[in-house]
Amino acid sequence: MISTKKYNELLAGCALALGLALASVAYSQPALAEANDNSFRNKNSSSAEYRTAAYTPKDQDPSKTYSPEEIVSAGHNFFGKTTDGLAKVVQHSFGYAGAPTGYIVGEEASGAFFGGLRYGEGVLHMKGQAKRKVYWQGPSFGFDVGGNGSRTMVLIYHMQHPDQLYQRYAGIEGAAYFVGGAGVNFQRSKDVLLAPIRTGVGARLGANIGYLKYTSEPTWNPF
Repeated sequence: MISTKKYNELLAGCALALGLALASVAYSQPALAEANDNSFRNKNSSSAEYRTAAYTPKDQDPSKTYSPEEIVSAGHNFFGKTTDGLAKVVQHSFGYAGAPTGYIVGEEASGAFFGGLRYGEGVLHMKGQAKRKVYWQGPSFGFDVGGNGSRTMVLIYHMQHPDQLYQRYAGIEGAAYFVGGAGVNFQRSKDVLLAPIRTGVGARLGANIGYLKYTSEPTWNPF
């Protein structure tokens, strides 16, 4: 669990790094998003065409994917209470992207002013694979305010092996969905799509066009 003390230390320790890197990251972000967008789908295609083209039948193999019931059950167990909007958010994610091949449950700390930082750690679940500890970090940009420490559940699509997770993921603008105290947004890198789900104050959705980098080992470097 990320303590308040640890959270304050990481914000203080990374303030200088954020200031130095803010301009270069902001400059490179459109190129990153554009490259990922072009590799993942044609921007002029409809959402229906996008789903058909992006998600092949092998991703819907029940032996390798999770059903909505499995995800909702895992979400309720993880978040510790029944959230009114959780089932609707999961339903929206399945409608947008199909059945996930894995998911992460973990905790993160984040803070944003104009540009902010986000750090997290959790456990990766995939059918037929051993559980793995994973970490994520990165800057976020937008109009989010304040800071929070929250539990997060990340649905993973198009990933056949755990090592595919360790990439940098750009946020998909305009794809955020929020209802009943729960929210989800979408991030992608090449063929892998992520859908982080948060509840309560953690469902902090805004003009958040930063990226997250997933790693197998913890690091304080968000860049």
